[in-house]
Amino acid sequence: MFQISETQIITWLQRLIAIPSVTPEQAGPRAGVSGEGAIAAALADWFAALGGEVYSEEVLPGRSNIYGIWRGSSQRWAALDIHTDTVGVEQMIGDPFRASVRNGRVHGRGAVDTKASLAVILALLEALQQSGQQLDANLVVGATADEEVLALGAPVYANWLKKQGIVVDEMIVAEPTMCGPVYGHTGVVRLAFEVQGVAAHSSKPDQGKNAITAAAHLVLAIDAEHQRLQREAPKSALGKPTLTATIIQGGSGQNIVPDSCTVTIDRRVVADESLEAIIADLHELAHRASPLPVNIKQLLALGSFLARPDSAWVQNLANWSGQAATIVSYGTNAWAYNEVARECIVLGPGSIDQAHGIEEWVEISQLQRLAEIYTRWLVEKQH
Repeated sequence: MFQISETQIITWLQRLIAIPSVTPEQAGPRAGVSGEGAIAAALADWFAALGGEVYSEEVLPGRSNIYGIWRGSSQRWAALDIHTDTVGVEQMIGDPFRASVRNGRVHGRGAVDTKASLAVILALLEALQQSGQQLDANLVVGATADEEVLALGAPVYANWLKKQGIVVDEMIVAEPTMCGPVYGHTGVVRLAFEVQGVAAHSSKPDQGKNAITAAAHLVLAIDAEHQRLQREAPKSALGKPTLTATIIQGGSGQNIVPDSCTVTIDRRVVADESLEAIIADLHELAHRASPLPVNIKQLLALGSFLARPDSAWVQNLANWSGQAATIVSYGTNAWAYNEVARECIVLGPGSIDQAHGIEEWVEISQLQRLAEIYTRWLVEKQH
């Protein structure tokens, strides 16, 4: 019977963690060389050494997606999206890039989010090469850039699949889900409202126009709109939409009437909502609520994701993992693949609770569980 050794998986994960790939927006003195350049180059070499057809596509300067294709014995197409960027490391305990193994866990930045999934698929491909066995499915692995901030790598990958004429039958987006299938999550719209005032000496405030005071009106309107959504918005399979003011910044001196104040908002998007309509409504709210002019900058707009939890494939994943299909509150790259994958699910080892913290780790037992799931999905013949 085909098997992947625990040692193979851990070795691959240690190699991956050792390559810094911190998203540039969160890079600090401890990040090493930020971005995905180094890990993309390594993956291109490894994919080729493991018999893959290798493609590279730049998403941002120096930050590329890497794609590998392995041909199977059937007509079925399976795909993986595994992002290669990590969050920052400045707050971490110890060396974030030294993948230590202790107490049944592998520690290090990216250990769970999401280099664990990359390690398992690399170990699977290596074990297949060593055994002379073949995949059942045709497999595309997309190692995608920039998931943690703007999620630009996923739509680039989706468009590449379209251009290749590949219609994916089953796709897994790698995120820590305790190896259980996730079939839905909210989308998000993030906007920055910059209120424009007029500066003046604070001893004569009537000679100025106070941007902070105007922004206060806007913040209260944002809160009122959130409350309205909770009362009046129809409940979807993903719950109700939310609207939150997350950052407020303004003022230039203790004795100056502020001429600028910026309010950043986070609007969670549920199933069947239109991003365009939401953005238009938020523009209207800002201009109506603020007594001063507002400039609006769009920071992020990602749709929601919702799949069928009762399909035969999702039920297989649930049975193999021992976890029922569910929805989650955080976002993933899955929103990008509605038009290129007949079925898509989010699945990976470990818990989201271990991601983004001062210490990051994944249980080795979870790596083994994912190896079993990948083997059943990709190697064994599907009936």
